[in-house]
Amino acid sequence: MNFDECVAEGYPVMESYPRQCRAGGKTFAEYIGNELEKTDLIRISTPRPNGIIKSPAVIEGEARGYWFFEASFPIRLYDENNNLLATAVAQAQGEWMTEDFVPFRAVLSYGASKDGKGTLVLEKDNPSGIPENDDKLVVPVKYEVGVELMTVKAYFNNSNMDPEVSCNKVFPVERSIPKTQAVARAALEELLKGVTDAEKNAGFFTSINPGVKIQSLTIENGIAKADFDEQLEFQVGGSCRVSSIRAEITETLKQFPAVDSVIISINGRTEDILQP
Repeated sequence: MNFDECVAEGYPVMESYPRQCRAGGKTFAEYIGNELEKTDLIRISTPRPNGIIKSPAVIEGEARGYWFFEASFPIRLYDENNNLLATAVAQAQGEWMTEDFVPFRAVLSYGASKDGKGTLVLEKDNPSGIPENDDKLVVPVKYEVGVELMTVKAYFNNSNMDPEVSCNKVFPVERSIPKTQAVARAALEELLKGVTDAEKNAGFFTSINPGVKIQSLTIENGIAKADFDEQLEFQVGGSCRVSSIRAEITETLKQFPAVDSVIISINGRTEDILQP
C-alpha cells in the first residue's frame, strides 16, 4: 500500500508535511518528488507539493546563494508526459552572493488546453555546463487551464547592443501577458514596469521614471496619443535622456500596424514637456 491507496480506502490523513496516511498501524508518507532531499539547498513555499497552480502562477521560496547565478535560476513546468509547458526565471529577492538562504520569486505563465498533473523543476543555475554541478528540485503539481496569453514587446536602451548609448536607439524585450483587446495600452504598461533583473543583466535599462501612470491612450488614423501624469518628466534633464524616453514610448507603440506616429503629452500638454 502507498499513500494514494491509503487515502482511497478512507484511512485518516495527517496534515503534516509531507502528509501522512495511517492504516493498519503503518504510516504512508505522500510522495512529493525529491523535495525532502533538497531542504538544505532549496525550499519552495508556493505552491506546495501537489498543490494547484493556475497561469500566471507565482512561485516563491528560498535557496542558498550558490543555487543562483547572476541572481537567477530557471524553472520549468512539464506535463505528466514530460512535455515542456513553460519556463520562467526565478529572481533573487536579496543579495545572492552568499551561502545563506535567499528568497526567490518567479511568475510562470503557461498555456494548457486542459487541466492536468505535472512537475515543476527548479534547476540550479550552472553556467559552467559541467554535469556534476547540475542539480534540481522536482515538485509535483496540479495545473489548471490558465488565462489565454499573448506576447507584446517593450523597447528599452541596451548598453551591450549599443555601447555608445545613442539615446534614441532602443531594443525590444518580449513579455507574456493575459490576452486583451487593449493591446497597445498593455504594452505601454509593460514598458512602464521597467526592466527585470534578467533583462538588466543582459544590458537593458530604462530612462523612464518609476511610478509613471498612463492617463489615456487613443489610436486614430494611424496616430497614437499617449497622455501621462507629471511623473514622466519629474527631475528629467538632458537631451539624451529626453530622447531615450521618447524613443522607448514611441517604438513600443509603433510595434502595432495601426500606429504610424506617436504624440506624447503630460496632463494634456504637448508643447512644453520633456525639455532637455
